[in-house]
Amino acid sequence: MAATDNELDFEVPTYFRVYRNGRVERLAGNESLPAGVDPQTGVASKDVTDIVPGTEVYVRIYLPKLRTAATLKKLPLLVYTHGGAFCLFSPSSVFYHNYLNALVSESQIVAVSVHYRRAPEHPLPVPYEDSWAALQWVASHRSGDGPEAVLNQHADFRRVFLAGDSAGGNIAHNLAMRAGSADAGLNLEILGIALVDPYFWGSKPVRSELLDPDGRAFGDQLWRLLSQSSGLDHDDPKINPVAEGGPSLPGLGCRRVLVSVAEKDILRDRGRLYFEVLGGCGWMGMVEIHEVEGEGHCFHLFDLNHEKAKERMRRMSDFFNRH
Repeated sequence: MAATDNELDFEVPTYFRVYRNGRVERLAGNESLPAGVDPQTGVASKDVTDIVPGTEVYVRIYLPKLRTAATLKKLPLLVYTHGGAFCLFSPSSVFYHNYLNALVSESQIVAVSVHYRRAPEHPLPVPYEDSWAALQWVASHRSGDGPEAVLNQHADFRRVFLAGDSAGGNIAHNLAMRAGSADAGLNLEILGIALVDPYFWGSKPVRSELLDPDGRAFGDQLWRLLSQSSGLDHDDPKINPVAEGGPSLPGLGCRRVLVSVAEKDILRDRGRLYFEVLGGCGWMGMVEIHEVEGEGHCFHLFDLNHEKAKERMRRMSDFFNRH
């Protein structure tokens, strides 16, 4: 018997529902803001579509209000991938748009915020492939003759960073791993990656997961939903970068890494483990960790005026502007 519209298969309360017939109901992240000039920061943004022809993939580009009218210095370039368990949100989602405006203003960087096709309608590895295609599009501006004038004129391609939160942090790591491959063909050097509450997982629970058995069971179920058509298990290197037998972390294609974790996040110790393994595996770069006490997963997105959110942003800004 065919499934009806109301037969529920999987639910994340207040976020999304997946029905047995494949219908997806997103309960969060549907409110959006248009690109334009932000009245609070003066940051200007614009959307560029047709990044992956025939798909909904697009990027939102952010340019800060230049602090002196005569400034000719090019700015660090950030390619940002949003979170949402690979299922939710976009660059136009209210808190992502507001966050990128604030981050770009604070850091004085050019940012490219990527919208990838989302699971479960577009299961993994589609979000990875879309994000890689967007990064290739960014790289096409390296010589100053790409299709987007903002990147040609203002982006410093000697200082390119990848960043993301939650699933976006996972994507940023995987992009850097692919970029480090000898046959990647990216023609772009990545200086650093910043992973904020990154979504990593694994078959063997770590301490923060053992302290939250319900959260651990939910995490297992979520990964099965995301990977059901691709056959990625809990120790596939895309979700567990420190798993035995995976690609060698010394091949990570950047020179600096910032990992930021939150004390009350079930993913906290996955981030810590990534930091520890990367620092001791023979990778020749520099890795640092920032731990926020008393806060949960991606707390910084929901109150930009929170002092701990401001500190997290200052750490990001310092990471992008350090020489």
